[in-house]
Amino acid sequence: MFVKNKWVKLAIVPLMAALVLSGCGGKDEGKSGDEGVLAQIKDKDKIVFGVKNDTRLFGLKDPGTGEVEGFDIDIAKALANEILGDETKVAFEEVTSKTRIQLLNTGKIDAIVATMTISEERKKEVDFTDVYFDAGQSLLVKKGSDITGIDTLKGKKVLAVKGSTSAVNIREKAPDAKVLEFENYTEAFAALKSKQGDALTTDDSILYGMVDEDPSYELVGGTFTEEPYGIAVKKGNEDFVKELNKALKALKDSGKYDEIKDKWIKANN
Repeated sequence: MFVKNKWVKLAIVPLMAALVLSGCGGKDEGKSGDEGVLAQIKDKDKIVFGVKNDTRLFGLKDPGTGEVEGFDIDIAKALANEILGDETKVAFEEVTSKTRIQLLNTGKIDAIVATMTISEERKKEVDFTDVYFDAGQSLLVKKGSDITGIDTLKGKKVLAVKGSTSAVNIREKAPDAKVLEFENYTEAFAALKSKQGDALTTDDSILYGMVDEDPSYELVGGTFTEEPYGIAVKKGNEDFVKELNKALKALKDSGKYDEIKDKWIKANN
């Protein structure tokens, strides 16, 4: 009997040790703080940014070269230069207003730089940096349209993009308008051109890109919301947010930010 109990005890000891180690390991593996994100970025020596591919002036894919270009893209490269010392140490993954938070939270991307408005609702899902661009929601119409502003949308069809604050705002600001939502801005603008709607609404910064593409359209009524853009990171990553804010400040202090803004925004408006 003694021998049997002895072997049982010997078997239990390593089992308990394994369980303790497993528990400790599980705790480390489940750690989701920013330290882990920064360590991963440093380890791979690259930052993966989620950007839009369909937003002229901010993030638009050139069909000829396959490269994505725009204000957000250049900002992302400049941030990589500040954090990793080389603007080429970036990778870009396409996101839309609908998919970007999901891709961030599943670890497909490290940060979102994609005309993303900071809102209280979104702060429940992600953490934001300081504002890096101020925009405002507006309306895009064909020149000569009888739509002149938010108060002239009664009975009109207004086009918006799924997952955007614009779709929410327009329903609140113009409850008598019919809102049709599309997957991305390319589809929405194509729908406006084919007369599926009377107006397209989103941030003025994005609409300026559409005017740049087709000057037969214009913005009307000014802006009726404030849309401060922030860079989003996975929630709880305070150190990463601080690192990005530090880099943004350096870009503004050095004049690099204004250089990028003048290149893409002021030069096209």
